Amino acid sequence: MSMYSGSDVQRPYGRMRCMLELAILGFLYDAELHGYDLRKRIAALTGHVKPVAESTLYPAIKRLEKAGWLRRETRPGAVAAPRHALTLTPEGRAELRRRLAEPSDLDITDENRWFALLAFLRHLDDPAQQAAVLHRRLAFLEQPSSFFYEGDRPLLAEEFDDPFRQGMLAVARATTRAELKWLHATLSALEGGAAY
Repeated sequence: MSMYSGSDVQRPYGRMRCMLELAILGFLYDAELHGYDLRKRIAALTGHVKPVAESTLYPAIKRLEKAGWLRRETRPGAVAAPRHALTLTPEGRAELRRRLAEPSDLDITDENRWFALLAFLRHLDDPAQQAAVLHRRLAFLEQPSSFFYEGDRPLLAEEFDDPFRQGMLAVARATTRAELKWLHATLSALEGGAAY
């Protein structure tokens, strides 16, 4: 069961909080890490969105520890002060798999959250569950969309005289085409029985 109720966008910093927690659970699923190493890995994944400060990371670690999803053990430091090693509990591993199998709508539609989810989707052991998540993203991408609308109609890049808006829409269209191609190929492999 999730430690939150209601929409995560209603909580202050809810969008970043969920992405940060997913990243913590995901990286610790693979290996025991010290806080500093965990912070470096998360910054590499999400730093382009918002750099991970200690004042953000360590409260998140404490929340997950309080929920029983991770364990902190103090170990002697090589040269300096003792270091805290972080590991996932069995409940933490189950929580990560639950979050991956049941992502929120924002996890599917928000590009930054989608990439965080995608980074750890391999931890779902069931290809059918992986495919279900990818189908949700595919359905989202196949809806007509634009950054700009005239009434309810999405505007195309060609409809603008502004070269910057044209560029923005052209890049978005190319990115979407590439992702759709990848989604179709990956879904074909997952549903055809190929292992990833």
